[in-house]
Amino acid sequence: MLKGLIIFLMLAVMVSLFSGLFFLIRDGGKTNRVVNSLAVRVGLSVLLLAVILLSLWQGSLTLHPTP
Repeated sequence: MLKGLIIFLMLAVMVSLFSGLFFLIRDGGKTNRVVNSLAVRVGLSVLLLAVILLSLWQGSLTLHPTP
């Protein structure tokens, strides 16, 4: 379930990034839709980082050490 949430958040970040690119090309930077899309992307990225760090702290996710 946790890995599904992480994958969903990563996909949402990518969708927001490409929607910002689409709005930039379509509007030419004349509206605030690009800024709003990128603000959503930053918020989703912070949420993704918080979920990963919290799950590492709780022990739900573990890091695999390199040999």
